[in-house]
Amino acid sequence: MVTGTQSGQRRTPKAAKTSSVFKKAVMAVSGIILVLYLIAHMIGNLKAFAGRESFNHYSEWIRTIGEPAVPAQTTLWVIRVVLLVAVIAHIVSAVLLWRQAKRARPEGYVTKKAVAQSYASRTMRWGGVIVLAFIIYHILDLTLGVANPDGTGSTPYDRLVAGFNNPIVVIAYAISLILLGMHLRHGIWSATQTLGQSNKRRERTVSLFALGFSVVLIGGFLLVPFSVLSGLID
Repeated sequence: MVTGTQSGQRRTPKAAKTSSVFKKAVMAVSGIILVLYLIAHMIGNLKAFAGRESFNHYSEWIRTIGEPAVPAQTTLWVIRVVLLVAVIAHIVSAVLLWRQAKRARPEGYVTKKAVAQSYASRTMRWGGVIVLAFIIYHILDLTLGVANPDGTGSTPYDRLVAGFNNPIVVIAYAISLILLGMHLRHGIWSATQTLGQSNKRRERTVSLFALGFSVVLIGGFLLVPFSVLSGLID
C-alpha cells in the first residue's frame, strides 16, 4: 500500500510536467505558423508602394493560387483554415498554461514573481486579447469591406487607402501592432526555450534577435498606414 501510494505520487508531477511541455510545444509551433504568415502578409502589404494596379493584382493572385489545378480560392481557404487552427491552438494552450501556473503558484509568490517578470511577459494575455480584437476588425475592414468607408464593392487598394485615411484607425492600428510586437518579442524568446534552441550563453543573442525581428516586422506593417495618412500613398 505504501509503495503504491509513493509510486502514484511520483507519477503525478511527471504527468503534469509532460502535459505542460506538450502545451508549450503546441503554443510554440502554432506561434511559428502565425509568424510565418505575418512575414508574408507584411511583404504583401508593402506592394501598396508599387501602386494601385500592382496591389490589386497581388490581391487577386492570392485568390487564384493553384489554378487551374484546383478551383479558385482553394489554396486561400486552406491557408485560412490552417491559420484558424493555429490561432485556436495558440489561445487554448496559453489559457491552459496560465490556469495550470495559477493553480501551482503559492499565494505569497505572486507579488515577487510579477516584479521579476518583464513588461511584455506580464502583458502577454491582455495584449493578446487586444490583438485578437484588432484582427477581427482588420478582417471586417480591409478583407470583407463591411467596416470600410468604401464598402464591399471597392478594390483592395481603395479599401486600404480609405481605411487608413482615418487618423483614429491608424492610431488603433499602431497601438495594436506595438502590442503585437511585444507579444512577438517575448513569444520568440519563449519558443526557443520550449524547443530547446537556447541556453544561458545564447540567451542574450536570442533576446536581441527577438527584439530586432519584432521591430523590423512591426515597422514594415506600420509603413503603409502612416504613408497613406501622410499622402505618400493615395
